[in-house]
Amino acid sequence: MPLDAAPSRTARLAVMPRRILRRHYRLMAALLLCAAAALAVHHFTPAPPPTDAVVVAAADLPAGTVLSAADLALAQLPAGAVPAGSAASTQPLVGQRLATALRAGSPVFDTSIVGPGLLAGAPQGTVAVPVRPADPSTVQLVSPGQLVDIVLSSGNGFDEPAGSTVLARAVPVLWKADDGGASPTLLGSQEPDGLVVVAAAPSDATNLAGASSRGNIFLVLVG
Repeated sequence: MPLDAAPSRTARLAVMPRRILRRHYRLMAALLLCAAAALAVHHFTPAPPPTDAVVVAAADLPAGTVLSAADLALAQLPAGAVPAGSAASTQPLVGQRLATALRAGSPVFDTSIVGPGLLAGAPQGTVAVPVRPADPSTVQLVSPGQLVDIVLSSGNGFDEPAGSTVLARAVPVLWKADDGGASPTLLGSQEPDGLVVVAAAPSDATNLAGASSRGNIFLVLVG
């Protein structure tokens, strides 16, 4: 092998990167430009805002639904925008009964559930009182938020004089059972169907307690 063969090979290897650079400089320039643009976009793009989880209805749910895990979903709202009274976890809500109908995607509030949350915003001392009208079909005429007078009808007009007493006036309905007209069970006790829960002042609650044992309860819708 000639003595000058090694130096010439080394020279060719040194020149090769420059040839490749000249041949593909446009492609490499484009790649460098894209990388620079990506870095700039990443640098100037603000970080996503923090979010909080809120439980929402996974589908349209009617009032009276006993919630299951399939009825609920988690949505993300901007931190600080989660409404008061909503839930961040589905677990405490499973098995609870809805007091009002919910549209798909609506948050599940404490006021949506049969329980103490129904009295949110009520005057101090207000209590939730269940009443069972004598005619369960009348339950279908009322809805949560409707104001009703509660009337006790006693006597039979024969051996006992008939009379009516207003036990509570213009009390709001908090919740009603879905299906009026339930029949007694084999043990003689009735199912929750036909029940109405109203918000009453303590004095009215005293009058309403056990009223059904003194006669027939009727609901009168008021404006």
